[in-house]
Amino acid sequence: MLIELLIFGPLLGSLFAGFMHRSIGENGVIILATSIVLLGALVSWFIFLDIIVVENGSIVVFEWIVSGALNSQWAVKIDSLVKVMLVVVLSVSSLVHLYSLGYMRHDHNWNSGEKYKARFFSYLSFFTFAMLVLVSADNLLQLFFGWEGVGVASYLLIGFYFKKPSANNAAMKAFIVNRVGDFGFLIGIFIIFFYAESIDFSDIFNFFA
Repeated sequence: MLIELLIFGPLLGSLFAGFMHRSIGENGVIILATSIVLLGALVSWFIFLDIIVVENGSIVVFEWIVSGALNSQWAVKIDSLVKVMLVVVLSVSSLVHLYSLGYMRHDHNWNSGEKYKARFFSYLSFFTFAMLVLVSADNLLQLFFGWEGVGVASYLLIGFYFKKPSANNAAMKAFIVNRVGDFGFLIGIFIIFFYAESIDFSDIFNFFA
């Protein structure tokens, strides 16, 4: 349960920042989103240093897609590499959140009455969630979902200053380049599934071993 909270915590922070800032207030949701990532970074270090012991393996969260020979569960893979990546993603993201608290406080690109900070932190927390999904995926389809999430979050963050044509152009370029990467990614998934008849990493590694 602890690992699931580490991964889905930033998603919860993103949803709060995006949809609850009118009732809680911008500062409230910003502090909440930042605190979730900071707490996650601290716990990830405890797991990495074996202060909190988490056994290696695969944790099934829920059944995801079942169609013919395709049986995909949403599962979290736990091994030494994933533990390292949890530390990297959450530690860097927590520093970015902290830096953004000051950086976004008085942004000359927005008028004083505009609600922009909660939206920025919502995008930032969603980016963190997508990265965590990417590095902890247990199968290729889940990995692709994380890749797409990172692409969406990148598009939103790059185009955050939507009043600036340069930001809109840069966001569109990033979106198009990501679509090219998607095409190659999907071809790779189809080829591996054709030969290995599975998208689970454990089955794929055993097949090609």
